[in-house]
Amino acid sequence: MSQHKPVRVLRLKDMMFKLSVARSTLYDWMSESSPRYDPSFPKRVRLGLKSVGWLESEVDQWILARFNQADAVSA
Repeated sequence: MSQHKPVRVLRLKDMMFKLSVARSTLYDWMSESSPRYDPSFPKRVRLGLKSVGWLESEVDQWILARFNQADAVSA
């Protein structure tokens, strides 16, 4: 029997803490008009009329991809 990791949704403050970045950095990564735009950054999930979140599993994959990319450049 396989173990399933529970789905966890990260809110904005959780994202800021997990990634150790400011709110403005997160919005820069999401904004296509920003020079810091990152098309690989996980997409937001609408939770309600005024709330959004990110799937933690997608954020974790994005972090690993960035580390792998950095390793490939330094090798």
